Amino acid sequence: MTDPQDDADRIRAKRLAKLQVVRSSAPSPDAGLSSVPPPAKLAQPKPGLSTPVPAQQPQTASSSVPLKRKQVPVTKLDIQTWEDETLTQIFKVTLKRSVAERSNYDIVWLKALEADLVSEGYPSPMNLSGDIADRLLISRFDLDPQAMSDDLDYVAVLASLPSQMTVFEYLVGCWKRLNSAKTNLVKKNPVNELQQASTILEKIRDLVISYAGLTLQEPGMFPQPAGRDLGPSEFVASLLSLSALSTPLSAVTSTNHVLSPTEVEPFLQDLARRFEPDNEIDGVLGPVVRQLMFHPSLFRPEGLAGGDSSWRGVVGGVEALVSIKSIAVMFVRLDEWNPPHATASMFEMVSLMGPLCRLGVFSREWPSIAQSYFSEPTKRPRNDVESSTASLRGTVKSLQSSLFQIFNTLVRASPESKEAVLEYFSTAIKLNIKRAGMQVDPQTVASDSFMVNLQSILLRFAEPFVDARYSKMDRIDPLYFAVSNRIDVSEETRIKATSEETGEWAEANKGNAATPNFISEIFYLCNAMGHYGYLKTTQTYDDFAKHHDELQRHHDMINGDGSWIGSAFHARTEAALNQMKSEMAKIQANQFAFRVQLLEPDFVFRYIGFTNFVSTWLIRRADPKGLHPTPPIELPLPQEVPMSFRVLPEYILEDVTEFFLFVTRHTPNSLDLSGKDELLVFALTFLTSTWYIKNPFLKAKINEAVFFGVLPYGNERNGILGGTLNSHPLSAKHLIPALTHFYIEVEQTGASSQFYDKFSERNIAYILKAIWSNPVHRQALKAEAKNVEKFIRFINLMINDVTYLMDESLSELTQIHNIQTEMRDQNAWAAHPAQYRREREGTLRGLERHASSYTTLGKSTVGLLRDFTAETKAPFMMPEIVDKLAAMLDYNLEALVGPKCGELRVKEPEKYHFEPRQLLSDILQVYLNLSDQDEFARAVANDGRSYKKELFEMAIERARKILLKTDTELEQIRSFVTKVEEAKAVIEAEEDLGEVPDEFLDPLMFTLMRDPVILPSSRAVIDRATIKSHLLSDTKDPFNRVPLTINEVIPNVDLKMKIDAFVAERRGQKARVARATEDVDVVMD
Repeated sequence: MTDPQDDADRIRAKRLAKLQVVRSSAPSPDAGLSSVPPPAKLAQPKPGLSTPVPAQQPQTASSSVPLKRKQVPVTKLDIQTWEDETLTQIFKVTLKRSVAERSNYDIVWLKALEADLVSEGYPSPMNLSGDIADRLLISRFDLDPQAMSDDLDYVAVLASLPSQMTVFEYLVGCWKRLNSAKTNLVKKNPVNELQQASTILEKIRDLVISYAGLTLQEPGMFPQPAGRDLGPSEFVASLLSLSALSTPLSAVTSTNHVLSPTEVEPFLQDLARRFEPDNEIDGVLGPVVRQLMFHPSLFRPEGLAGGDSSWRGVVGGVEALVSIKSIAVMFVRLDEWNPPHATASMFEMVSLMGPLCRLGVFSREWPSIAQSYFSEPTKRPRNDVESSTASLRGTVKSLQSSLFQIFNTLVRASPESKEAVLEYFSTAIKLNIKRAGMQVDPQTVASDSFMVNLQSILLRFAEPFVDARYSKMDRIDPLYFAVSNRIDVSEETRIKATSEETGEWAEANKGNAATPNFISEIFYLCNAMGHYGYLKTTQTYDDFAKHHDELQRHHDMINGDGSWIGSAFHARTEAALNQMKSEMAKIQANQFAFRVQLLEPDFVFRYIGFTNFVSTWLIRRADPKGLHPTPPIELPLPQEVPMSFRVLPEYILEDVTEFFLFVTRHTPNSLDLSGKDELLVFALTFLTSTWYIKNPFLKAKINEAVFFGVLPYGNERNGILGGTLNSHPLSAKHLIPALTHFYIEVEQTGASSQFYDKFSERNIAYILKAIWSNPVHRQALKAEAKNVEKFIRFINLMINDVTYLMDESLSELTQIHNIQTEMRDQNAWAAHPAQYRREREGTLRGLERHASSYTTLGKSTVGLLRDFTAETKAPFMMPEIVDKLAAMLDYNLEALVGPKCGELRVKEPEKYHFEPRQLLSDILQVYLNLSDQDEFARAVANDGRSYKKELFEMAIERARKILLKTDTELEQIRSFVTKVEEAKAVIEAEEDLGEVPDEFLDPLMFTLMRDPVILPSSRAVIDRATIKSHLLSDTKDPFNRVPLTINEVIPNVDLKMKIDAFVAERRGQKARVARATEDVDVVMD
């Protein structure tokens, strides 16, 4: 059986061996801190700890003031006495029983150490000194207040020990008392021994910090109180207390063994100095950092909200840690900084900064915030919602500001930490490429909060180079994607380059490109983060609105059908309606929560600044001179697109468009300070030079952003862009050409749905309405009309659109009228089966949705015709245009005033945006605008399908009754009708050719060809006017869909000669018959 004292000695020896490793790693292993010094060195101060201080020279007064000053006597400090008293107060230990008794055992008597030292030859009683500081601490650590002792002299010592004080707390107390001792020493009069005393204190500080670091790593080395959190968690508690700095200093309480908020940073600095060599700090503070960064407060369902704001303590702790350069560098060395095998959804949970960066208010990851702050949104007053929004935004802004400060400090700590931060952003992007997809499971990718917060950090990093003069734009490396794989764009669509062209470009430029600078890194990372992060979240926000509208329509449909009331399905239907109401309320709450972070004004302002920079940079990349905006780019751009522009990822261009579109739709006032000019120049550049962009839908989005910019909001009748469109010099010169060019190009999107796509994308009427009062733009239209081929095609497409839209809208209004008439007879309606009624009501709601959009687009396009025909008439008189225009106008005039016009009467016509009076007025105005054109009168007369003199008479009477036109204008219409009737008589006289051979008939129009041509690929024979009109809408051969231009058609000279001969012969026959008839009449007379 072993002796318990022997076991204790062996344990102590093990501890001493381990501690020797700690001491050996100290910066300067002076003998003054050796563990077992020889007795001789205790009696006299060791030279290394008592370096004499040079005597201070007495100060002399200035020669200008020759007054004698009394010499201050130099105080002599007994260094051994001071050392004994100071160590006694710092460590709260003594080797003298009497000292302990006088302090009522507040100072601990180390009886066992005293005996050991005496047995080793040290004198008794003996003073404390730095030579035995190590042994003093170990002996103090070994004391366990819970231990039992048979030594009656020692019972009082053990009883006086704080029962719940940990070793770390004891060392913190030592450190605080040491600081006080240092302060008191400095306050003393100048002494010769000051340097020696300071050296002793610094050695003691090094020893205390060494043991503190060891205790953080292995808290179980010494006796510790039961039930206490030990090791890293003790220091984490001090770091979390830093949030108390936001409260008045008088409210901050402190004890002599707990670090106060103001003491944490100096303590960290001491730890960093002691353990920085050989990266020992990783083992000491690494566990502390991990516990802090994964603190439970960051994973509470309430997130940023709620009464518990302990997450702020985490922020404060991190800021304190990274403020010390060596600790900041340590951060990015930890394995958790950028875990290599993390998935997209787990990266924010397991990476070091992830839990802090994922805090936010988006309802997908923080549903309780939407539920608590925006519950029952329809019942909340507006000021309540605004108050909740402002409160949450303030919290989000505070978090994002702190996150940037942390990342910015890390970037500035060292080149290695800067690279680690860039790689962190890179990993977040690479893992979340799927976020840009159409159908994405939110559980498989990073959260909206995480991505948007990273975006906010990158936007702040970008601020220094996003200046109003674009002075640092040339520092953006255009060859970035040739040399860097920081961002994976291998699967990304390029603006206008194939994958082969992109590969060849990258290979050719690898040798010419330098390592990208920090500005380039941030520029491209910020673009990518926006694409996969913020802009994807905006789509989610827009999806909420679509889902809400669908539920609302479904609710209205069921609620409108009262047949379920009182039936067997009453309870079930009512429950379904209530469920839909509840779901719609949740969606609205989610929308409010999303708006908090997506539309936070400061964030949006920074993003606008960055987007302005990107849009300008893109134009400079396309500019042949490479100087935009000084001087501004010349439009249109050359046909040759630079390869450096073509190979750029399409999302860079797309995201500029998407962001401007989002802002003009949801927060147009954000563009008040900046962004309007940049949006306009960006739109004009790529709408006048559409060949720079391959994707037709991207071009349509650019136009759509301008469209939303002219929609009224607040007091702005012409939207946020109205003033800019009317004042900007580029707009005056290029807006009309850009809009007409886009209108033509959108006819062929390449998609199977292109016929329907074009109607949603052709919204230039609203843009033109915002500028039409400006004579500069009207003059620009006249100048554009001189480009006859282009303008005629534009007019042709406009007429086609009016024809289709008016036909659809009037047809659907007729069907709506019929169903409403059927429902008006309540008895007959109730007699129908419930299933029939539901089907008819469903049909009615579908017709209502379609009719609304068709009538709106049709009305705006007719308005364009009205304005355009007032400004320029010649293009509308071209043979391939004038007949179509006349036929369209006659058809719609018949629908509005003809025998069946009563079928257009519907309940609440404003619900469908149907304004028959305005429509009739606009159509009559087109007739008035062109009434002096003989070609137009002949075309109206030639319309055998819809033209009737009686229709015009009814239209004139209707217009007179409802005061649509003045008497002068009505008389002008009557004169026009007279001219049409005369032209009709001439046409009938000329064109009565009898039966026409089939080979002379046009295969599409079945009319006599006047100028037959042969199509080169199909070899079909068709009239030149017919194919010319066709090619205005469709650039392909109508018989085999091969691309075709009017210049490629081949005149059929032989057939034309036959047709001319046929016409001449028939007219000759007709003339001979007429003369014969006249002769007979003469004979009869």
